[in-house]
Amino acid sequence: MSRRGRWPHVVWLTLVWVMLWGSAAPATVLGGVLVAVLVTAAFPLPVMPEQLPVRPRQLLYLVAYLAYDLVVSGVAVSWETVRHGPRATAGIVAVPLLTGSGRVAAVVANAVSLAPGTFVLQIDHRHEVCYVYTLGMRGPADAPRIRREVLGLQRRVIRALGTRDEIAAVDAALVAERKAGAR
Repeated sequence: MSRRGRWPHVVWLTLVWVMLWGSAAPATVLGGVLVAVLVTAAFPLPVMPEQLPVRPRQLLYLVAYLAYDLVVSGVAVSWETVRHGPRATAGIVAVPLLTGSGRVAAVVANAVSLAPGTFVLQIDHRHEVCYVYTLGMRGPADAPRIRREVLGLQRRVIRALGTRDEIAAVDAALVAERKAGAR
């Protein structure tokens, strides 16, 4: 990353530094700038090949879905805890990744982990699969439901933050999936 491209990061890190110290004294700000410059020089961020495409309407749909899922998951985990207590069951489900994009995988992993009772344990980019831990699984019959939910979340993330090629590939795969299911 160029020196010019680092300045937004330096400003942001300086702001965080000032907030952490709770003081906007000149010495604190100067120290924050110094630390921020050293951090951005020692740990440069990788150059992104393209800008992150953001589709506001799709992003709004994604945020609304995540809020809804947060409430539903919270109720489900609460019920599971009240009903089964320490005998609550859980499982790990392998879910295919719909794109090789690291940023999409990171957003999906964080979104899955945001909901109570679920967590992405591992993302295997080589085999294009992520492993999702889920509370409340009764057996292997629950795995397809979990897989559908995470795949749906991936589609929402790709529609909000994916490239045009990623969206086209996901839409084509969805059409093929529906045709195969109709047979």
